[in-house]
Amino acid sequence: MRAGTVVAVCGHESDGGHALRDLLDRRVPRVTGGRELFRRVRASRARGEDVCVVPMTLGRDPELVADAARTLLGLTPEERGGTVLAEPFGTAEHLVGWLRAAASRVPGDRALLVTAPSGDPFVDADLYRIARLVRQYGRHRIVEVALTGGDPDPDEGVRRCRALGAGRVALLPAAWAVPRVPEPGYCEPGGPLLTASATAGVLDARVGAAWHRFDRHGEDGLTRGLGAAHDHGHAHSHGPGGHAHSHGPGHHAHGHDHAPGGGGHGHGAFGAPASATAPVHADVSAPASSVLPPSRSLR
Repeated sequence: MRAGTVVAVCGHESDGGHALRDLLDRRVPRVTGGRELFRRVRASRARGEDVCVVPMTLGRDPELVADAARTLLGLTPEERGGTVLAEPFGTAEHLVGWLRAAASRVPGDRALLVTAPSGDPFVDADLYRIARLVRQYGRHRIVEVALTGGDPDPDEGVRRCRALGAGRVALLPAAWAVPRVPEPGYCEPGGPLLTASATAGVLDARVGAAWHRFDRHGEDGLTRGLGAAHDHGHAHSHGPGGHAHSHGPGHHAHGHDHAPGGGGHGHGAFGAPASATAPVHADVSAPASSVLPPSRSLR
């Protein structure tokens, strides 16, 4: 793999990178987007270093990827010549697999409370879909959702689990940030989601794939990154007849026709590709299908 600097750009899932302090090699700088990312990359390029930027989302912050791409477009052509944007660390599909792997280590008589920092309404809504898949393909009868800084918060989530008959609740973080444990008499931590060694393995895979695309095909990842949040927003369907519409600030507008009798369609919450270089669970050497059932395989 090409030698150079790896920059981890962080968002709300990792509390601006603070939650990654013990998971990333100290040689990997953790920055937030925008000016901090821009200055870090520009400084590295000024020293003649190649730079690979990795968006450290677990699948719940597609805007982090798009924002990183927009920031890197502000570099000079010379600076961009040795800079690549990797695919995001994880997608929502990876997150399902990582959560299922974490859930498999929790005794079956516990309720699972899938927790994550609150984002926008669409990523928060998608967390319910993710939790439902964890329950569908797992062995825990009760799987609920809690949003740190949102509604329901972890305290309310624990109350809901107990109201459903749970004697013990395991908090399963769907983010880098590990929440505090409310009501320790009834709760226990179920994280962190990934170990430092698993994090390093996935990060190396993302960096290696980014440089491979650049060296073989001249792709710096910026075009792909700009579209990461393209379908992030209102899901919708159309009846017969075409119309144009917009998805609000920062989203696309388009017009199209649907033939009478045709089904409506919805736009998914994530523009990032579901395929991945590394597997979807903590053991980065095992195939993805060992975590997701065949119908949900990433391959």
